[in-house]
Amino acid sequence: MDHKHQRVALNDGHFIPVLGLGTSVPEKVPKSEAFKATKIAIEAGFRHIDSAYVYDVEEEVGMAIRSKIADGTVKREDIFYTSKLWSTFHKPDLVQSSLEKSLKKLQLDYVDLFLMHFPLPLQPGTQLLPRDEQGKLLFETVDLCDTWEAMEKCKDAGLTKSIGVSNFNCQHLEMILNKPGLKYKPVCNQVKKLLDFCKSKDIVLVAYGALGSSRSKWVDQSTPVLLDDPVLGALAKKHNRSPALIALRYQLQRGLVVLVSSFNEKRIKENMQVLRDFGLQGSCAVSFTCVHLSHAFAGQ
Repeated sequence: MDHKHQRVALNDGHFIPVLGLGTSVPEKVPKSEAFKATKIAIEAGFRHIDSAYVYDVEEEVGMAIRSKIADGTVKREDIFYTSKLWSTFHKPDLVQSSLEKSLKKLQLDYVDLFLMHFPLPLQPGTQLLPRDEQGKLLFETVDLCDTWEAMEKCKDAGLTKSIGVSNFNCQHLEMILNKPGLKYKPVCNQVKKLLDFCKSKDIVLVAYGALGSSRSKWVDQSTPVLLDDPVLGALAKKHNRSPALIALRYQLQRGLVVLVSSFNEKRIKENMQVLRDFGLQGSCAVSFTCVHLSHAFAGQ
């Protein structure tokens, strides 16, 4: 399969693979699983690997990438690697050092995409989520435009090929896009909604949690499990595919770049099947309208 055909153009001339592996590890899962999953994913055909400073697995993920480069499976330029600026590093003088820390863990010379993880600056220090004595988060006063300018310098320094944002709403994006002297606009926004706005601004939308989120402390336990949705189940049965493949195909047909997380070898390989079986290079073997799935993704 020619992986170069399953990519979306970014507004800076680079390309991002439409299907990526998310490497956020649930609390009770050993970090070594990120190493195993990344290796399996690359062997299965994944070329887009998404991680972040706050995931605390970049050392393991970098080791997996380098091992697959060493054995000849891929070259460095075949891999599209994403890292993210954590909120405690929003001060302009901390941005580049944060990326350099990630590169040191990865033992790579550059990342392909560097995102501002959240538009919420937190007080710098040793704690990822600094809190006061009452348990309230300690925010920092930092202009997002100043942080963005520091990220632009990281791109100019060759530490990242592209820069973008994550979890930004329309107002946050407008702040960056209307910044005086803007050198590079965000190439993507990694969120769950905002598709129409991003398309109007030539910003690629990257969907994380495309198959639903793990049932961690960050997730409302009353939230329905996406893959158990009866609409997905009915379509999966009709097309002889798994609910996961139906969900992924729906998002790809909407023009999104999709991230999926799994530490199960069978599921990782199955997720890659969405590109093979549904033929993104030509006409789709299976096609269905967005209205069929609008119910299943309501509120996701």
